[in-house]
Amino acid sequence: MHNGKWSLDQIHDWLSAVKDPEIPVLNIHDMGILRSIDILGDELVVVAIAPTYSGCPAMNTIANDVRRILQSKGIPRVEVVESLQHPWTTDWLSAEAHEKLEAFGIAPPQIGSPDKTALFSKAVTVPCPQCKSRNTQLVSQFGSTACKALYRCSDCQEPFDYFKCLR
Repeated sequence: MHNGKWSLDQIHDWLSAVKDPEIPVLNIHDMGILRSIDILGDELVVVAIAPTYSGCPAMNTIANDVRRILQSKGIPRVEVVESLQHPWTTDWLSAEAHEKLEAFGIAPPQIGSPDKTALFSKAVTVPCPQCKSRNTQLVSQFGSTACKALYRCSDCQEPFDYFKCLR
């Protein structure tokens, strides 16, 4: 416990309830956007989050959810700051996040994917999260949100989102 009130472990646990509003099966731990928690005195907790990309509209919702949840647990003052020191990367997604994305019907980013260099090397093969076929096609670099691309499986004919690899 910190000063008899809250521990970092408690706060981490409470923040697992903060979901990504665009991908509600992932929380901020799964996403790797929770960068730090600082307990300053008896009344202030500062939480640093890293945006997944510049201008991500989900960050305001996430910051509000962080404040709401921690204040509901009795923390009087909560500051949420954006940490830009190290740009977010899909490498920060947890192994659980990859599993949750696929179970939700979104193909997770391919590890070691050359997404950004597809003009200069072979494009990534994205397996279908429905039938697991590797016989898929990119339909559009822009899917339901800016961080996803739209693919279609040539075997089961189902469209699906692919969480783009960002590095």
